[in-house]
Amino acid sequence: MDKGTAIRTVALAVALLNQILVMFGRSPLPIDAEMVDQTISFVFIVVTSIWAWFKNNYVTETGKKQKAVLIENDCYKG
Repeated sequence: MDKGTAIRTVALAVALLNQILVMFGRSPLPIDAEMVDQTISFVFIVVTSIWAWFKNNYVTETGKKQKAVLIENDCYKG
């Protein structure tokens, strides 16, 4: 069994064990609905912030070339 298969098998076993515990009313992780909401909101904010920053700034090599072309043609308003 290769490393990837072993990791996926262990992850599946943990997920199945977690589901069995939830079915019998035993929550293995002390997480309430408010914490889930806050976590999802935080992840959403972080991902969209990074995406917006990356898309609106010239941080890649292609973006830097685009910025240079804009400056050469007097189209850059930065």
